[in-house]
Amino acid sequence: MSFFPKISFQHEVEEYLNKAFRNKELISALGTQEVESKYQSLLSHLSHPPSFTTVRVNTHLASVKHVKKLLFEEIQKQFKGLCVPILEHPKLQDILLIPVIGPRRDLKKHASEVIVGAQCGYAVLRGAHVYVPGIISASKFMKAGDLVSVYSDTEGKCKRGAKEFEGVKVFLGNGISQLSRSEIFSSSGPLNGMGIRMIEPVYLSPSFDNVLPSHLFLQNLPSVVVSHILNPQPGERILDMCAAPGGKTTHLATLMHDQGEVIAMDKIAKKVKKIKQNSELLRLNCIKAFCYDGTKALSVEKREDEQEGPPFLPESFDRVLLDAPCSGMGQRPNMAYSSTLKEVTSYPPLQRKLFTVAVKLLKPGGVLVYSTCTITLSENEEQVAWALKTFPCLQLQPQEPHIGGEGMRGAGLSLDQLKLLQRFDPSAATLQGMDINSLQGSREEDLISLANKDCIGFFIAKFIKSNIK
Repeated sequence: MSFFPKISFQHEVEEYLNKAFRNKELISALGTQEVESKYQSLLSHLSHPPSFTTVRVNTHLASVKHVKKLLFEEIQKQFKGLCVPILEHPKLQDILLIPVIGPRRDLKKHASEVIVGAQCGYAVLRGAHVYVPGIISASKFMKAGDLVSVYSDTEGKCKRGAKEFEGVKVFLGNGISQLSRSEIFSSSGPLNGMGIRMIEPVYLSPSFDNVLPSHLFLQNLPSVVVSHILNPQPGERILDMCAAPGGKTTHLATLMHDQGEVIAMDKIAKKVKKIKQNSELLRLNCIKAFCYDGTKALSVEKREDEQEGPPFLPESFDRVLLDAPCSGMGQRPNMAYSSTLKEVTSYPPLQRKLFTVAVKLLKPGGVLVYSTCTITLSENEEQVAWALKTFPCLQLQPQEPHIGGEGMRGAGLSLDQLKLLQRFDPSAATLQGMDINSLQGSREEDLISLANKDCIGFFIAKFIKSNIK
């Protein structure tokens, strides 16, 4: 049952999606009614957070059992003794799943209001407190220590520093202000640090601010699946082409027992710095991060300088992960998607450039995994159809573990090919709330099944490169 309105798009983007999700191939297989129902359900799911918070355990430093015990104690402290189960996943043995309690419909709203930006609001819905840079508006007489109701300005219409806001706003819960209005909007420049400590969020998830930072990495479930599918082995040379902020990079290094070499690239220096920080925090030594544009990472001639970084010679890597830049429409929660159609359609050409380089850098017999966190056909199944046609050396491979659904029809791929793809489609789950009582009465396997379905929208394809040129 929807608590928030469905995600909204700019008109041209909505038309673009309507066309893809009501394509002839899909309608002829499922019927108009089923296709329409699934699409509307997807739009509802996207505006709500997933049913579970997923954390990956850094098994390089500690066992899952040990971290589970520490995390249980931390969550009990945060939730004031509320007993929320922490689940281990039978097929992803390095993650822990924490059910999200909510939506809580009976929270009382306070007269004092704080409006936050959309991105800050989405973070609050997944367990974060409100930090000062995210605050756009606060009630006129707000003081430190006041009880306040927090709202998200999903459409970006609120003016910074406003004393009240009558536009579209979504209630996120209640908190205690850590600063007065005048301190937040002081002329000496924006402060950092916590602005509102959330005490009654609409969706109750643990906060991971400085919680076991070397032992845990907050990561969406499908993002963890990707690294297991690439399945890197100790001693191999792996390329993570678009690596920031380093969640998958550090996971690959962990799966290799920190033996071998993981080359991580990103073209934004600040993001590369984040990869290095995460590698250090998780105490992984086999990662080498470079600020470099992946589309230019192929070198046609041997270099004399013995430099270990990009560009690289053809067939330099045992495995390549291309977690491609994408339109990001699978991210949850998102109530108002702001990108234009021009921005959305700019991604497929870039993805193809990166993919072409990835294929050339991969050794014969090597594995290439392509993934995105979006729901469009053009960035997912259509890219697979293009790749199989363009590169005769590539063959689709089964994925292990395969816990999402199969690929979506509409790109002309055969049913056997679609079964080899993995599409995480949130509409596969029923949109439902979770409270402590329903949790206590649920079987663990049913909760795991829900976690597998009710996650972000995501897509994965796995290829092997044969010797055919």
